[in-house]
Amino acid sequence: MADGGVERESGRGRGGGCLKFVAGMIAVVVILGAAFWLLGDQLKQRFLNPDPTTIAQSSLQGLREQNRLSTFAARYVAVVTSKQSRLGLTAQKTLIMPGSVRYEVDLARLQQNDVSWDPTGKKLTVVLPPVEVVGPEVDMEHIREYSEGGILMTLTDAESALDDANRKAARAELVRQAQEPTPMKMARESTRRAVAKTFEMPLKAAGIDASVQVYFQGEPRNGEVWDMSTNPRDIGRDRPARERQ
Repeated sequence: MADGGVERESGRGRGGGCLKFVAGMIAVVVILGAAFWLLGDQLKQRFLNPDPTTIAQSSLQGLREQNRLSTFAARYVAVVTSKQSRLGLTAQKTLIMPGSVRYEVDLARLQQNDVSWDPTGKKLTVVLPPVEVVGPEVDMEHIREYSEGGILMTLTDAESALDDANRKAARAELVRQAQEPTPMKMARESTRRAVAKTFEMPLKAAGIDASVQVYFQGEPRNGEVWDMSTNPRDIGRDRPARERQ
């Protein structure tokens, strides 16, 4: 009988401990909830109302870390002819040189004031450095040459001079083609779309319904006037003091 009494007392002790544990957990939850709603104004603002300029600043930093962005490349073919006349003789050579170029933007040149937020229209505007043509990279395996006037080239150094002139002229021609309005426009549009997505995706993930407009330096903005007063570097300057504490 004495043993049975001990067992019943032990059971009552375990039940009391469980009740105390549950009561303690409820108390912790209540305290944390009260702290969140009564003391966590800044925390609530961060989770319930994310700041688009803070998100834009993070996206800007990510772009700058890429250093250079290339979203477009193209291949061109230059056809040039050089001619020389000496000793009453004439020689000429034609060079067909294919090559490719890349269109890049130097993201390291981006500054914080190149990204601005218009809170009224919920628009983010980004201003990029100009698109640069990089190259050309000559396709040596597919170069073709045609010549006339072999006698002059045999007797003099005319062939070497013609080759030098053709190579220089062909590289310049490849760059000229790459810089024509149509490919430059295509390169800008490709870069514009890529950069816009870089900023749009985190904004949408944070539940912010905003549009992103990307321009290049010196590019007209279709008469739109943006509010340039709020930049990522100014985050927090216009908030109540209690939110910055």
